Amino acid sequence: MSVGTEIAYGESMLPDYGWEQCFKLNWDRDVVTQETSKFPQLVPQSDTEQRPHKVSFFLEKPKSLEVIKALSERLEKHGLDVKIIYSNGTALDVLPKGAGKGQALAYLLKKFKANGRIPLNSLVCGDSGNDAELFTIPEVYGVMVSNAQEELLQWHAENAKNNPNIIHSTERCASGIIQAIGKFSLGPNVSPRDIRDFRKCRVNIFSPGHEVVKFYLFYERWRRAEVEKSDQLMENLKSSFYSLGTFVHPSGTEQPMNKCIDMMESLYGDKQGKQYCVWLDRVSTAQIGSDAWLVKFDKWESTGENRLCCLTTVLLTTKQVEEGFTWMHIHQTWLDGLEAKDQTVWLL
Repeated sequence: MSVGTEIAYGESMLPDYGWEQCFKLNWDRDVVTQETSKFPQLVPQSDTEQRPHKVSFFLEKPKSLEVIKALSERLEKHGLDVKIIYSNGTALDVLPKGAGKGQALAYLLKKFKANGRIPLNSLVCGDSGNDAELFTIPEVYGVMVSNAQEELLQWHAENAKNNPNIIHSTERCASGIIQAIGKFSLGPNVSPRDIRDFRKCRVNIFSPGHEVVKFYLFYERWRRAEVEKSDQLMENLKSSFYSLGTFVHPSGTEQPMNKCIDMMESLYGDKQGKQYCVWLDRVSTAQIGSDAWLVKFDKWESTGENRLCCLTTVLLTTKQVEEGFTWMHIHQTWLDGLEAKDQTVWLL
């Protein structure tokens, strides 16, 4: 949305005002607005796409070269240092010359290094012309997904075709990113949903976030009768939950977690043949002790057109087991407008 003119951190999206100070010189949004208004070919994008240091328009491709050249000359006469980015054959962005996705990434890497938090690896991903700058940063890996726009592929052919750290994936969208993770050996490159039997999975992932994703995938498959109905499976699952652990239902009621697993066991196949799906969104983890983690996420369930969602916090520890995690506590709260009318239909 900001095309590298803004950097924000965490769930609260705390802005990095230091970054904005890096490119404020010779930028005047009012002048940019006045000059662009003189070009009838430029159609302003919606207000949600406009930012303090980015002015965005729609522009038809046949007129793009002529308009960009004339606009650049006009803004230069005003003493402005700007960057004009044209992408997707339809979108034109005007921003300060010192801003952009590439410069923003370079700023972040420099800041991390100064704070002693150098990333082990960095992977940039793109599909349009305004992503090209990301691939100019020397210390990162890069992937252009298979559905990338022609202007990005052309940039790659002209500037980076011999760079072994940049690939054009054969997969679309997120699948292309997963492919690059495997290509560069940056980590596991198998989606949990693609693993049909975690007991036979050769990928060893010790991650609190992966633990909760794995559980809720099993939960979905259990209720859809897509896994074997096995007493041993359920015994193994129960051993992962603390015997005195508590589950706080989004309605506010509390009950032992083991009781919830017993109820889950009785629901085997109750969603078989139905359009039932469970997924997690905005998964974040925080280590709060040498052997304890908090995992926060939005947990969604849908049956047909009906969707429910609650904010979920899980406390995990490694105290109880030599390998893997023990679930100590689960707390859920309904998200506004996404609560169940009948609270009893929501189990975990």
